Amino acid sequence: MPDARPLSPALTLVADVGGTNTRVAFARGGVVDTASAVKFRNSEASGLPEVLARFHAAAGAPALAGASVAVAGPVHGGTGQLTNLAWSFDATSLGAALALVPARVGILNDLQAQGFALGYLAPGSETALIAAPRDAAGVQLVIGIGTGFNAAPVHPAPGGGRVVAPSECGHVTLPARTEIEMALSHHIAREYGFPGVEEALSGRGLGHIDAFLAQRSPGGLPPRDSAQIMSALTEGEPRARQAAEIFVGLLGRVAGDLALVHLPFGGIALIGGMARALAPWFAEFGFAAAFRDKGRFSTFLEAFAVDLVEDDLAALTGCARHQTGLSGHETAILP
Repeated sequence: MPDARPLSPALTLVADVGGTNTRVAFARGGVVDTASAVKFRNSEASGLPEVLARFHAAAGAPALAGASVAVAGPVHGGTGQLTNLAWSFDATSLGAALALVPARVGILNDLQAQGFALGYLAPGSETALIAAPRDAAGVQLVIGIGTGFNAAPVHPAPGGGRVVAPSECGHVTLPARTEIEMALSHHIAREYGFPGVEEALSGRGLGHIDAFLAQRSPGGLPPRDSAQIMSALTEGEPRARQAAEIFVGLLGRVAGDLALVHLPFGGIALIGGMARALAPWFAEFGFAAAFRDKGRFSTFLEAFAVDLVEDDLAALTGCARHQTGLSGHETAILP
């Protein structure tokens, strides 16, 4: 029987796959239909193909022109692998779930998607944290702090558009400098095998810092998760304040390191739930000072602006832009 579904040649599907939740929506012409966005808990599905198929079916299974998926983990050989969940998928499995040929399915790192979103975010969704002049033609940098930690540089492309490169910089060595940071680094190495940035600068990372502080003060409060720590922080609890101060100082230092690596004269965007949660304490706990704490290069770091992005659908916007770029100028570099 002929397929009687109405054709929607400009309709695409976009998804942002995190370690805890997956957001899915439809988009047209590079613009997300925010009213269609649905959030799924990953623990309630066997994998991403099931999530996408459920979303698509619930909307009446409209014909799609393509799909782009952002994954919180590396993409290699056309396969996306979540860092903090045992999910992997490729264009073939996702295409089968959506009745799409694999060539119309794009898979990219979630920070790459955030990079594609810059310049297309919802009005009022960016707050300045560090002010500095911006080079409109300069490199930009997106740093994500949420369930995990990662960053992606955004390079202007000749002839327009942009090139967004992937990385897994959340798994480089934590740059400890102070005595307590060095002790924390040793603690993380003992407990988790390697003192990676993500083991301190993420949702679970804040919990790791709190557990470290608990060990240094036996008989006090037991270790807590990030939500409990944030609640205690708002109440002014001393250990929560110390954990947050360590977190903010390390985040400033890591962001400064990444700025020196990528030279983002176009600005730095911080994204993710932990960045948003702790931003009200950045000034008090010295984020800017830690960012510029580079000895004779401290003044040089003043050239980089830092903003906080508060748009929960930014990665979906980036996926929508990436989907239009499958036949255009915007390119995700895939290993």
